[in-house]
Parts: sequence; C-alpha cells; structure tokens
Amino acid sequence: MKRATFLTSALVAAAATGLALTPLAAQDTGDVEAEAEAPAPPSKGEARLAKLLEGRVAGEPVRCIRTLPNQRMQTIDGTAYVYGSGNTIYVQRTRDPSAIDDNNALVTNRFNATQLCRLDITTTVDRVLGFFTGTVFFDDFVPYTRVKPDNRAEG
Repeated sequence: MKRATFLTSALVAAAATGLALTPLAAQDTGDVEAEAEAPAPPSKGEARLAKLLEGRVAGEPVRCIRTLPNQRMQTIDGTAYVYGSGNTIYVQRTRDPSAIDDNNALVTNRFNATQLCRLDITTTVDRVLGFFTGTVFFDDFVPYTRVKPDNRAEG
C-alpha cells in the first residue's frame, strides 16, 4: 500500500512540475536544438537603441552621471533610459528593463542636485493620471562615445 501511495505521489509531483514521463528514446530533441541555435529577433526597443548607438563605442560603466535641468532623456520602452546628447550618451538599462514604459514619468529623489546615481530613489508615475506605477532600480550607467573616423588610414 505504501508503494502505491509513493508512486501516485511521484506521478502527481511530476505532472505538477511538467516533467515528461515518456521514455527518452521517444522524445524528439532535434527541434529543441534547432530552436536554441536560432537567435530571437530583436525587440522594437532593442532595434531603436541599436540605431541610436550606431557609430558609438561603449566605455567603462560609471556609478553617477552629471545631469543638467535641460539635459535630454529618452525612454525606450522595455529596454533602457538614455541620457544626454552629442558625443557621449549614457545608457541605463535598470535591473528590470521590461518594466520601462514611455507612458510613465520618472520621479527621482536625488542625493546630489547635479548628479544622477545608481543609488538614487526613483519611482514612476503615470503621465496622465499621476498615480504611482512602480519603482526603478538603476544599475551603472554605460557611456557610449561617438567614434571619430581616422583620416590617416584612408591616405
């Protein structure tokens, strides 16, 4: 009786976790390998960020960036926040980039008036209705600097 109860419990546990109870020879693993080799197409946000970063090289990540009241910030849905313009821009992917939404405004309680740092307390608020929508946890900011073409290599 104990053995039957154990087998029943094992079957229920296997079904709950999604384990397949078919013999290994009967499982088709060819399709799984083909799917693993094919890269997933980039999302719209990743494609937009890649276009923004064309001709730029990533630098060493930094904990804080200098910000000014008129500094440009772009929100790329589900991907990153991009700060600055000109030769160097800073990309902030956050710890949960999928939560980045252009419909939300960032509200930051800064420790320093002229810098934005990874430890600053940042929340999001709905742009239209003004209600709290979440919390943002920053990672280091990655600078991307425009590459200058080397004219000496051409001649």
